[in-house]
Amino acid sequence: MEIWFGIFAGIMAAVFAVLFLKIRILQKAAREIEHGFAEKLKVDTNTLMELSCNDRHMWSLAEAINIQLRELQKQRHQFRQGDLELKNAVLNISHDLRTPLTAVCGYLDLLEEEEMPKTAKRYLAVIRSRTEAMARLTEELFQYSVVLSSEDKLKKEPVVINSILEESIAAYYVSLKERGIAPKVQIPEQKIVRMLDRSALSRIFSNLLQNAVKYSGGDLDITLTEEGEIVFANTAPGLTKVQAGRLFDRFYTVETAEKSTGLGLSISKVLVLQMDGNISAEYEKSRLTIYLSFPSIIKN
Repeated sequence: MEIWFGIFAGIMAAVFAVLFLKIRILQKAAREIEHGFAEKLKVDTNTLMELSCNDRHMWSLAEAINIQLRELQKQRHQFRQGDLELKNAVLNISHDLRTPLTAVCGYLDLLEEEEMPKTAKRYLAVIRSRTEAMARLTEELFQYSVVLSSEDKLKKEPVVINSILEESIAAYYVSLKERGIAPKVQIPEQKIVRMLDRSALSRIFSNLLQNAVKYSGGDLDITLTEEGEIVFANTAPGLTKVQAGRLFDRFYTVETAEKSTGLGLSISKVLVLQMDGNISAEYEKSRLTIYLSFPSIIKN
């Protein structure tokens, strides 16, 4: 009896061992599928998932996922191709519009030198205003299209944010003064260095300062913290939280002003995202605050 019990116990131990080994193999295969699927979604690659085990059920699951990955890769390619064609079309259209608009402005200059009745001058002034607004919109649309298609052309290098910010503020000193704005600037002595494209960062600051010149209620606070966060804050009478949340939307304008196209802050957002940064706006107690930050340089 004891012999049979020992044999039975041995068989059961062997079965448990085999089952335990099988479970471990399946767990390993499941982890491989989990990690492989996450990696394939994150990285644009044509490679498919492979497993280290020979379990036919897990291989069947992996193959089913690979079929969906192939379809996803196909759709990604179609989307990117269509997106590229659309960007190129917008770029070409905006470029083609610049020439006739320049010619129209030239003929308007000639017309303004001619003698004409007051009514005709008034009409001409309206045409001039609308034409210049169209020219500005076309130029910003062209620049926006260029920015969208230039992600791979950004030249990232160690950039001292302090210096670029100081240069940008100095460049807008006259414009700010004309609007009666005396900015309060806080920049630490410590150099804040990030891996960025120098010209792109300068353009971001320029657009934010231009926005302050247009819409500030007469004040502007600019702060660069030791942690590398850049903050632009100013009173913005009449603005709402909903409007503040849409400031970075394409073609959205706070007011339907003739000189406003709504692309400046959109361009800034695109450039910030291309450099892996973050930009957001907040509106509290009639005060608009824009926060800007970029990832730190990791030191080994």
